[in-house]
Amino acid sequence: MNLISGIRLYIEKMCSESGPGMKNMLLDRETTSIISMAFSQSDMLQREVYLFERLDSGRSNERMKYLKCIVFIRPTKQNIQLLANELRSPKYGSYYIYFSNIIPRTDIKFLAECDESESVREVKEFYADYLSVNPNLFSLNIPLSMQRLNWLPEALTRSVQGIIGVLLTLRLNPVIRYRAGSSVAQNLAKQIFEQITKDSTLFEFRQQENGAAPPLLLILDRRDDPVTPLLHQWTYQAMVHELLTIRNNRLDLSNVQGIPNDFKELVLSGEQDEFYSKNMYANFGEIGSTIKSLMEEFQRKAKDHKKVESIADMKNFIESYPQFKKMSGTVQKHLCIMGELSNLTNKRNLFEVSELEQEIACKAEHSAQLQRIKKIIADERIAINDAIKLVALYALRYERHANCDTSGLLQIIKMRSAQAHIIPSLIEYAGTHVRQGEVFSLVRITDAVKLTRNLIKGLKGVENVFTQHTPLLKETLEDIFKGRELDPLYPAINSELVPFRRPPQEVVVFIIGGTTYEEALAVHQLNNNGYRVILGGTTIHNSQSFIDEVLAATEGLQFKHTKSMMKYYASPENF
Repeated sequence: MNLISGIRLYIEKMCSESGPGMKNMLLDRETTSIISMAFSQSDMLQREVYLFERLDSGRSNERMKYLKCIVFIRPTKQNIQLLANELRSPKYGSYYIYFSNIIPRTDIKFLAECDESESVREVKEFYADYLSVNPNLFSLNIPLSMQRLNWLPEALTRSVQGIIGVLLTLRLNPVIRYRAGSSVAQNLAKQIFEQITKDSTLFEFRQQENGAAPPLLLILDRRDDPVTPLLHQWTYQAMVHELLTIRNNRLDLSNVQGIPNDFKELVLSGEQDEFYSKNMYANFGEIGSTIKSLMEEFQRKAKDHKKVESIADMKNFIESYPQFKKMSGTVQKHLCIMGELSNLTNKRNLFEVSELEQEIACKAEHSAQLQRIKKIIADERIAINDAIKLVALYALRYERHANCDTSGLLQIIKMRSAQAHIIPSLIEYAGTHVRQGEVFSLVRITDAVKLTRNLIKGLKGVENVFTQHTPLLKETLEDIFKGRELDPLYPAINSELVPFRRPPQEVVVFIIGGTTYEEALAVHQLNNNGYRVILGGTTIHNSQSFIDEVLAATEGLQFKHTKSMMKYYASPENF
């Protein structure tokens, strides 16, 4: 179950089926991202793809009949029309057309009628219709999925197509379960089931052997766990996304002072960067010492390279130079990133802020926490966004506490010109009236044991108090693999597949409203223990993008659960 391998296999097939010779690739906006996250440009050059063009943006009219054209696009109405125009007046000698999802027969017929010059050699469906971020993680790049807490129609359609693409890539015909009480989860589950039923021949895969349970598609709602996206992260990939924002495996550092020009935009891909692949789940402290040893190794090799005295030395130098140059780039790239992470951590007092965030998420100590929050959020040195997150975590945790003082905290951040309306919006989006299960650790003996284990586990400062929190998803998946009863919390939509006592071997989880890199880490740890889980979401959030989605999803909504915060509402429609 490796999504990057799945996408790479599809692209390899496209390149080999079109035969030898120079090729051009005709893409749309989304398939450009899909390919670039699995292959580098030099990878594509090795496969004789020399030109890339966008079907949906300005192109030259120069005819290049000596080139073959691989078309890889999503089967949208706009793309079909643009491709039809291309085939009526073909620029290339031959066309090999691949759609990233199921295409209606009427569209195929329409395209055939437009191909009067008979330049199309191949038309196929290759289901690479999602962004493979890590081998076990995918995103659909839908930053805003809801309006007034209901699906945006185009986001729902795109989610159905993306999940169908993942299931067909992995050759899974799953039991579909969704979070009970979530209308968005139920709606998505229903539409996926209808699509699988309609195209049932595509899902006729080999039956499970030895009475093994069928795979599971679990559709969850972000509103069950609003805590995970709000917490500051300390593992490399998650921390980079939280502080610097990763978009399609790319990092934009153009606004950071003192960064060399070659490092203004960086690619962060486990496929293309061995150091990143090995360390994306390592914590901040470990990365520091790993980079230090990488630096020392680099300096040692640099010294060796200065000793070129004989012909044999020259030969060794020439042979090892590409690796040396690559290593030099890797060291410099990760030093730039770590330097900026360290800078932001100190500037924003993130050790102090993060420790308190974890305390709120993992321990119920109301009065002590309230005093600490008041002190920290009033401090001008603490960034206003970090202050808002602390108030948000407090409001979520103590919403129904007898002495809850969210209004008092809002008053303090309002004096610092903060967007106080974020807090009532967040409570309407994911307050206790919405959440199922308990997202906050209550002080149980298991928690005490877990906490002790955490404190013993790491002698490095970062590992212990800053990573106490485990996302709700991890507990849910552990319950599934232990064979615990999933009804009535997660009812199945295709219940005829359900009468299996054994837990599923393969699970695909999709989170409406976005997933996070902390949850990806939990999935990675489970997979390392022999389980097989793929995680996906409408997008991959950091705290800022999550707050943006909360505000968009609750805009224009009449608020019913936050009357005590009425004076902080964003608009009259909320009353």
